[in-house]
Formats: sequence, C-alpha cells, structure tokens
Amino acid sequence: MVSTFHTLGLNIIRREYKALGLKAGFSLFDDQDQMALLKELTEDELEGDKDLLNQLLHTISNWKNDMLTPQQAQSAAMGERDQLFAHCYAMYQKQMKAYNALDFDDLILMPVILLKTNEEVRERWQSKIRYLLVDEYQDTNTSQYQLVKLLVGERARFTVVGDDDQSIYSWRGAQPKNLLMLSQDFPSLKVIKLEQNYRSTSRILRAANILIANNPHVFEKTLFSALPDGEMLKVLKANNEEHEASVWWGKSSPISL
Repeated sequence: MVSTFHTLGLNIIRREYKALGLKAGFSLFDDQDQMALLKELTEDELEGDKDLLNQLLHTISNWKNDMLTPQQAQSAAMGERDQLFAHCYAMYQKQMKAYNALDFDDLILMPVILLKTNEEVRERWQSKIRYLLVDEYQDTNTSQYQLVKLLVGERARFTVVGDDDQSIYSWRGAQPKNLLMLSQDFPSLKVIKLEQNYRSTSRILRAANILIANNPHVFEKTLFSALPDGEMLKVLKANNEEHEASVWWGKSSPISL
C-alpha cells in the first residue's frame, strides 16, 4: 500500500468510523467549507474580520496538528486572543460533530486518538501494516509522528528517510526534531547516512556543506560527489521570485553585487 498520511488516516476512519462515533457517509470539509462555517459561528466574536478568520483557521489547524483539544487549547491560552480562538475552536468542533463532518487535520488527529485509546483497533492496524516506510520524514508534524509510533508499536519494524536540512514545512507544523525523537523513542534505531550525491558536482557540494554547517543538526553529515568540480558558481541577486525566474531563464539581467 502506497499512501499519503492523510489518505491513510481517511482509510482508517472509513474502516473504524463507528468506533469514532461517526455515522456512515460523513462529510469532508475543505478550506472554503471551514471558512464559511467559522464565519457563521463567529459572527458576534470576530464580526466577519477576514484577517482574524484566517488566523483562527490557521490556529485551529496548528492546535489539531499538536494534538490539542479545545479544552487543552483553552487551558494553554496565554492571551485574550488565544482565549477567544479557543472558544471559537470549541464551537467549531461541536458544530462539525453535529454535521457528521471532518476537516483535513481530523484525518490524522482522529486516527491517532482512536489508536491511542482503543487497543483492539490498534492491534488490528499494527497487524495490517507490518512494515512501514516513511519518506520526507523531516516534514512530519506532531500528530503524524504519533501516528507512526502507534502503527509500528513495540515491534518497530519501520524505516524513515529524511534530512533535517531540507525541512520546508515549518509554517504548517513540521517538526525536524522528530528525527531526534526517533532515537529517543527507539533506542535500537540504526542510522544510515546517505552522504554521497550522484547529481551535483563536487564544487556545488563543497559550497552546500559550508552553508548547511550553519544549521543546528540532529545528525552531522558531509556531502560529497565523485563528479569533478565542473563550472564555477555564480551568485545572482534578484528583486523577488518573479525576477529570479526571469534571471534563471535568461530573460532579464541580475542585479550587480
């Protein structure tokens, strides 16, 4: 079986919907559905403020990725805005349950809660998924890591592939520290470093090593290549991403450094 995290979560929910207290034929809300519901529910609190609604939607998503219930979000709220958002989160969850509906983040959150609390379901899925391979592991968030742990169980028959220097999804909750937590949660973990690069020249990799040496690392590494140095590197400066693309394709000139 080949799957994204969210497709796997959806498959678990479809199989175990009764254990989750859902009815058959549940709905899946997209961003627009969520925004419309939040706008309706928070008319008195946010008065239709688009910026606040977007912040609320993003905050609820982060809370779910961090496995926080509305009650836990309320307890952890530090300021007036977070208190208000936690209150709106509670209203949102109550209405979603009444609609027999899930959002994108529920596709991970609900299976994690179910596998944590229902031993029979957990054992069934651990038997079904006897070995697990996770790619781009540095981009997993808290709930996705919990799902991995619950699926592999004590047998721990799994492999993850990842690079903490390539994490690009922190804006949606990715936690490169999950690589570090692996070695803590699974002490017998075997680390295999894939340091040889077969695509880039040696000159490019030397430059890359200088840059990534400035990053905090979970696992130290030195990239190398059997390819010769090749062409000299060029440093180009652009005004923005559109100018950068034009420079790359030779349609405009770079800014002089």
